[in-house]
Amino acid sequence: MAPTIDLNCDMGEGFGPWKMGDDAGMLDIVTSANVACGFHAGDPLIMTETARLAREKGVRIGAHPGFNDLWGFGRRVIRGDGPQDIERMIAYQVGALQGCAALAGHRVGHVKAHGALYNVAAVEPEVAGAIARAVKAVDPALVLVVPPFSAMERAGRDAGLRVAREAFADRSYEEDGTLTPRSQPGAVIHDPDEAAARVVRMVLDGAVASRTGRPVPIAAETVCVHGDTPSAVAMARKVRAALEAAGVTVAPLAPA
Repeated sequence: MAPTIDLNCDMGEGFGPWKMGDDAGMLDIVTSANVACGFHAGDPLIMTETARLAREKGVRIGAHPGFNDLWGFGRRVIRGDGPQDIERMIAYQVGALQGCAALAGHRVGHVKAHGALYNVAAVEPEVAGAIARAVKAVDPALVLVVPPFSAMERAGRDAGLRVAREAFADRSYEEDGTLTPRSQPGAVIHDPDEAAARVVRMVLDGAVASRTGRPVPIAAETVCVHGDTPSAVAMARKVRAALEAAGVTVAPLAPA
């Protein structure tokens, strides 16, 4: 049986008149969209319009909540006073997108944490648990997108949520399976051909080469191509074409 993979992209990451990325072009390629919910980027107009466009193009949408960090684009850690604050941040942002999606005639199907929140929750059980609890409280049918073999995967499963493990087409990995920090050289992959070859290996072989060249085990039901680089649309198109040429079916995550 041919493998199936979801192809996702983070989008709606503008604010007011400022835009980031070619969301319309990306929505012609990907099968899921992770929509910024206002804390690291996004606002009600952008959220509603992104949901509307995704609905028209048949693309599944999910909430992409992060730390309350507009200036730093959600890449700085702002914990608040503990896990309870993180639960409230997640519930607030997911609910905001649910309202905007309803206006656009669409429905939120998954949640994927953004930036620093995603990276912290991958390794800190308290933060991972806070995210899982918030998602379950808002809607236990939501799928939680997680790094494979992470604290967030364990927290999602312990909460009884359906999880979807994620790999990254355009990010480098360390030997322990975590993403290379963006402050390090080579953290972001810009060559579409290199990214496409890496993704095919991830999906078919369950492995990816780390930044040092050592193979790292990986498991994924969804693959992310970031939308905030100049080559993003070309990369997504190349990744999808390479997967389909390898016999992989590219399709959205099935509803829970």
